[in-house]
Amino acid sequence: MNSTIPWELYHTFLGVLTEGSLSGAARALGITQPTVGRHVTALEKSLKLVLFTRSQAGLLPTEAALALRGHAEAMASTAAALERSAASQGDGVRGVVRITASEVVGVEVLPDIIAALRERHPDLKVELTLSNKVQDLLQREADIAVRMTAPQQEQLIARHVGRIELGLFASERYVAQHGVPDSMAALARHAVIGYDQVTAYVRSASKTVSWFKRELFSLRADSDLAQLALIRSGAGIGICQAPLAQRAPALLRILPEQFSMQLDTWITMHEDLRNSPRCKVAFDALVAGMLQHASGS
Repeated sequence: MNSTIPWELYHTFLGVLTEGSLSGAARALGITQPTVGRHVTALEKSLKLVLFTRSQAGLLPTEAALALRGHAEAMASTAAALERSAASQGDGVRGVVRITASEVVGVEVLPDIIAALRERHPDLKVELTLSNKVQDLLQREADIAVRMTAPQQEQLIARHVGRIELGLFASERYVAQHGVPDSMAALARHAVIGYDQVTAYVRSASKTVSWFKRELFSLRADSDLAQLALIRSGAGIGICQAPLAQRAPALLRILPEQFSMQLDTWITMHEDLRNSPRCKVAFDALVAGMLQHASGS
């Protein structure tokens, strides 16, 4: 087996895996379709493996290709981290910093923090990736993460920025039309907004909140942003961060004495980045901004 296989072959292989076709990979990677085909053929020859089979649905990855996917993704993350690090070399705060956060925090909270950060450091470029999946900082999928769970890896620097309260909220429009439930049991007679697919967070929450069950929900969405939009539109009652609800006077707290949850919030980054000017200023800005958000101020 060739031990000096060029990275570009794995890069193209990952593109085909992601896009499902040579033409799709070519568009995503900005190269020609014949080049994609040559790269895949060269990689298969070097590895002595068949990586894709053709079907009416496009290129189907073999078991060998699926086994290699995680390694190729790790290589891609490392290459991206290398580029970010190289771009930041020189005097002053400059280069690229990649931040990951949940959908709601990324859309509702971070824009103001990032805007202020960029005003202070205009040569800093910020990449914002939004996902409720925990991005792997050890694999350098991101430089800094805003997380709602305490990090477990010793190699990570972490700053606890407080707890964000969650409550039940509905819009004034919904309450005017349907009234307010007088107990948790009465929620069953209302339009309740919640999840569709069970996730690790949902399983954890269900252990402490007995009513938090899929069958209760009249409106189901796995996107936290979609749930927030449904609450704001007057579609029903749902869980919302209390600091976000305070920004919208039209949202009313429902059963505050009977339901409240706390989200522990952390800012984390790899310890190897502690001396990086670009990461340090971004880390400090996120800590300050999320402290303010968590306190509701």
